[in-house]
Amino acid sequence: MVVRQPRYSKEEFARRGDYIYQSQVRPLVEPGNYGRIVAIDIETGQFELADDILSATNGLFERLPNAQPWIVRIGHRAVH
Repeated sequence: MVVRQPRYSKEEFARRGDYIYQSQVRPLVEPGNYGRIVAIDIETGQFELADDILSATNGLFERLPNAQPWIVRIGHRAVH
């Protein structure tokens, strides 16, 4: 099992994740995907859409093994 370490402070991680979601990802995924999960790499902006956190992050890690994922539940303020 690979243990991934964050490369950014919590504040920078959240700032990047929120910015990418609001400016790039949200317009693409929000229509028709209410309640689904999107995992966004905060370094590249690439993302994976799925029905649960594990599927979304695993899909992102398959494409980007060193991804720094920010998780959003579409249409909600919090993931859980």
